[in-house]
Amino acid sequence: MLATETMNPVIIIGAGLAGYTVAREFRKLDKLTPLVIVTKDSGGFYSKPMLSNAFAQRKTPQQLVTQTAEQMSGQIAGAVLSGTTVLRIDPENRRVHTDKGVLAYRDLIIAAGAEPVRLPIPGNAAAAVLSVNHVDDYAIFHARVGLPEHAPATRVAILGAGLIGCEFADDISSAGHAVTLIDPNSMPLASIAPPVLSRGLQQALIDKGVAMRLGTTAASIDHGNNATHITLSDGSVVEADLVLSAVGLRPNCTLASTAGLTIDRGIVVNALGLSSDAHIYALGDCAQYTVGEAGATHTMPYIAPLMSAARAIARTLAGTPTPVDLKPTPVLVKTPSFPIALVPPPPDALAGGAWVDAVVDQRMISRFYDATGVMVGFGVAPQDAAIRNTLMTSLGRRWFHVNRTCSVGAEPLVQAQAAEVL
Repeated sequence: MLATETMNPVIIIGAGLAGYTVAREFRKLDKLTPLVIVTKDSGGFYSKPMLSNAFAQRKTPQQLVTQTAEQMSGQIAGAVLSGTTVLRIDPENRRVHTDKGVLAYRDLIIAAGAEPVRLPIPGNAAAAVLSVNHVDDYAIFHARVGLPEHAPATRVAILGAGLIGCEFADDISSAGHAVTLIDPNSMPLASIAPPVLSRGLQQALIDKGVAMRLGTTAASIDHGNNATHITLSDGSVVEADLVLSAVGLRPNCTLASTAGLTIDRGIVVNALGLSSDAHIYALGDCAQYTVGEAGATHTMPYIAPLMSAARAIARTLAGTPTPVDLKPTPVLVKTPSFPIALVPPPPDALAGGAWVDAVVDQRMISRFYDATGVMVGFGVAPQDAAIRNTLMTSLGRRWFHVNRTCSVGAEPLVQAQAAEVL
């Protein structure tokens, strides 16, 4: 037993951004309750969003880790149990079973993150496909890209042209490597961006030298002569030195599921961030938040919801029940060639709604209006804080549109003018 029964600690599973943020926030409010972070990795702190823009900045894996586990332990005035794997959670007795012993807890926070989705692609080189979801993954990828036999430029094929795939494509090509982006959709960022911005990003990446193989998928991945051969579903073959999978992330719910917590796509939590157990919370990529009065739940794998959840859970654990504030916040796509800010429309607003495009001061702006004419999402590129703030103030307002044009499909960008009526 690593904790006493008289003052059991708050335990956090996971030492990523979510875990350390909620620990910091809790310690600001409560100086006495013991705090323990359990992590199977080294426990060093790094900013995960940096993983997809580190190449262009010539960052080594060591440079990404800004604080060691020992430094973080001092910062949160708590214990960081690195190299410790959680085997199971016992909610009834409030115990966490690890490979190094059993921990009792007062309250438990699951910040287990998400795991890369791996497609079941056949071929004798499929097992060599890499994913980068942790600084340790980045270390492996960084070393492989730098192998001298790949000089002067490593050929990198990226599976998936979503947010992470596009960020890696921009970043790796900026470092002088040859990138091929492969995706079944006809445009990058197809699932979250308005078409006009997807087309703009596509052209920016092409101008940078990124090869696009869109509307097709990897049918098999095999070793060839001095290269990996990715055979596509259209019959063509892409040769690469490395293959990076960026097809998506899946919330890590294994421990929560075996503990009997309510799981959907993620660990379902209420407005306070509390799971179906009265002493277990969840946040970050593994959580499925309750949004709005109707009680709809969504996974929200972005920084802003994570930070809001960390502050709210910390206050609740410190004695002031606080709902997680999940106001719309722009998602910043880290593609310097075409920097985009997005507030994707909520899924229930898509039916009957439409994107309306405009060009203002050489920016592409696309606003999404729901079926009643209320603006519920937007995208803009190039973006900065001023235009983001301006567009944020327009969310929730109803507009009357002149030259209203639905941007779904292949229509060219249309100048759209709008006048506020409410």
